[in-house]
Amino acid sequence: MTSAQKIRYVVMLGLLTMFGPLCIDLYLPSLPQVSKDLDTTITLTQLSLTACLLGLGLGQLLIGPLSDRLGRRRPLLWALGLFTLASLACTWVTSIEQLLVLRFLQGIAGAGGSVISRAVARDLYSGSDLTRFFALLMVVNGLAPVLAPVMGGQLLYLTTWRGVFMVLALLGAIILTLTLLLLKESLPREQRAEGSLNTTVQAFVRVVTSRRFMGLCLVQGAMMAGMFAYIGASTFVFQKIYHLTAQGFSLCFAFNGAGLVAAGQISARLSRNGREPLVLRYGLTVAVILSVVLMIVALVGLPLPFFLASLLLTVACVSAIGTAATSLAMQVHERQVSGMASAVLGVMMFSMGGVCLPLSSIAGVSALSMGITFVCCYAFAWCAHRFVVVPTRR
Repeated sequence: MTSAQKIRYVVMLGLLTMFGPLCIDLYLPSLPQVSKDLDTTITLTQLSLTACLLGLGLGQLLIGPLSDRLGRRRPLLWALGLFTLASLACTWVTSIEQLLVLRFLQGIAGAGGSVISRAVARDLYSGSDLTRFFALLMVVNGLAPVLAPVMGGQLLYLTTWRGVFMVLALLGAIILTLTLLLLKESLPREQRAEGSLNTTVQAFVRVVTSRRFMGLCLVQGAMMAGMFAYIGASTFVFQKIYHLTAQGFSLCFAFNGAGLVAAGQISARLSRNGREPLVLRYGLTVAVILSVVLMIVALVGLPLPFFLASLLLTVACVSAIGTAATSLAMQVHERQVSGMASAVLGVMMFSMGGVCLPLSSIAGVSALSMGITFVCCYAFAWCAHRFVVVPTRR
């Protein structure tokens, strides 16, 4: 593969993986406005995030195996078309119930970008090369949490939350066009899975009965659960508790997004020569320690700069660990079932995140509840690695 081709794949796959963050991050500054406009509660408004996350998880379980049978390109084009239509329909809703349904459909469609981008990467790379490629994807993908909240906050100067969904529809149409023109099929016909339902079920069973693979999925899922709880609560913590404007929140969120990008690159450098297991082991220990520090900062009630600094380091762990964990998980199985493996990994990430998001706000949204959620999620990830993944290496 030439350098020009590699750059093209990095950019295109990075754009596709941005769909999940864009569905969430661009919309985040609008949450208080949505709650007021649709005359609903904060908890129900947060469920619009949960609906999208569950769609992102379940959609991968549908689209991933389909891409093993039909190739990567065709299911991806279908998903991009549905994403564009669902985003457009969100601009016309008149109730929170309608928004929840459409956000679920939007999530299912957006799942195509995430699940197929990982499968394409596995089609093209393996070993440390795959880890480095995932790190490069993190640079492009990391632009979403950096730019999307800022864009979302600025859009609210020009339009309402409905206009945000119009922008998502436009982005969907643009990426659909770019995919048609630039992205080639990466899975040759002779390497595709057979088309029978029995074969698909067998592939699913083989993937989910791998202890090492499922352990890595639990690690990644728990880390992402903490991330999504942060995503759901951050807009209320920064705007309602620390009294920042939507634009001020966007800048803080972008600051943490930049930390995600930097942490992913550091993880890739440390993972050279097959050292991903060491990065995962020590990274999880550091993550638990940092989450405890964040919880203490919130409990004591230190000023915003201290809270923001500890939050930056805690959130950055998601990227550092995720780069290594995703690479290791995607290498457990052969390329012929990489779509299925990517789907199961995606389901674990988004489903655990979708469940954790509303649970983290049951007792009310606060900086302390955010810190406690991070501690619980990161501790679970550490335990999954220690008691599920590590024994498989003996």
